[in-house]
Amino acid sequence: MGLNDGKGAWIQRVDATRAVAYRQVRSVDIDAWIVDNRFRCISKQEPTLPSTNLRLYADAQFASPYAMSAFVALHEKGLSFELVTIDLANNANREPGYAQSSLTQRVPTLIHGSFALSESSAITEYLDEVFPGTSLYPKDAISRARARQVQAWLRSDLMPIRQERSTEVVFYGAHAEPLSAAARTAAGKLFSACEVLLTDHSPDLFGEWCIADVDLALMLNRLVLNGDAVPGRLADYAARQWQRPSVQRWVALNRPPL
Repeated sequence: MGLNDGKGAWIQRVDATRAVAYRQVRSVDIDAWIVDNRFRCISKQEPTLPSTNLRLYADAQFASPYAMSAFVALHEKGLSFELVTIDLANNANREPGYAQSSLTQRVPTLIHGSFALSESSAITEYLDEVFPGTSLYPKDAISRARARQVQAWLRSDLMPIRQERSTEVVFYGAHAEPLSAAARTAAGKLFSACEVLLTDHSPDLFGEWCIADVDLALMLNRLVLNGDAVPGRLADYAARQWQRPSVQRWVALNRPPL
């Protein structure tokens, strides 16, 4: 899945209507990866705030569900940011500059001025606390805690689904073999939880959109977009969430071939 050598990074500018061509920059040092190209990713859904000095590192294939979550959050907040990609297949995430900043050597990583933060749910919570704009989490404590529970669960469980229905199914149109027994069991667990969470037939988890809706829709779409059997109400929920403009910005990014 990688591109070029381990020191490769891709910088891409995205505007409200299309993703434009990106070019490769070689360097070990994180700040040198940006060099003279100050491309910004602008969301026109919200008034753009003054310069926030934000930079988001994502995978080169734009296939990470966690990078997607952070990307969507930035757009929902109406923030300008630089989008830089890391070639994970060639271990660019292990280069000293990135490894030191990210701590975890994973994507996504958000740089805000001199502060670096990795792990997507930490990033989205940070953005919600620091910046105005669309709320990323429910306002009441119980729903907010439940949203965080959903995020943590989707990141730590349902491994058979994640293994057998990678996000290449979602973003590259790949098709996988029928689910194993273990994956079918995991899918049943996913559906049961969704039925409880969506009992009021709301189009969103808690009566109003939150970032956990993106994460849950992505997990469901691993199955839906492969043609696996998914209860109709849950498939409809995932389809509605997928049409949100901030989500479609991620879906529409230009992706290199696998």
